Amino acid sequence: MAHAAPVPVGVNAAGLPDVFSARTHKIMHWALPVTLGLIYGYWVAANNRAGGEITGWNILLGFVSTVAFAVLWIAVRAVASGLPRELHAVLWAAFSGCAFGFLYAQTGESIVRSVVMSLVVSASVFAVLFYRYYTHEDAEGHRIS
Repeated sequence: MAHAAPVPVGVNAAGLPDVFSARTHKIMHWALPVTLGLIYGYWVAANNRAGGEITGWNILLGFVSTVAFAVLWIAVRAVASGLPRELHAVLWAAFSGCAFGFLYAQTGESIVRSVVMSLVVSASVFAVLFYRYYTHEDAEGHRIS
């Protein structure tokens, strides 16, 4: 009869040490989308003004982009975790492609170039994430934590 080997305290199932507390993980669960949203919103506003003066509409665009990015990140994270690996990768690829496409469209380039560039980004993200999710599952398709 085979039994699982005991795991030392402070080590996760993959054998790596878990150096952060549960409180830190909970804080980062919310801090990461907010921080990335702020960076994304600033980047959208900077691309939109193209080196010109900062206006009220430019600031509003940055804050609306921040909120939209953070809310969508949280929604995608909540929905994607229960999906099979193919749909999980497709959902994150669609999110990243749309985010990149909107960001690139603010530079003033043509919409065709924005769409093509976002499709390239989406395909790349899909390939990387599908490979990651595929290699982190067992034979039945259950995630290895």
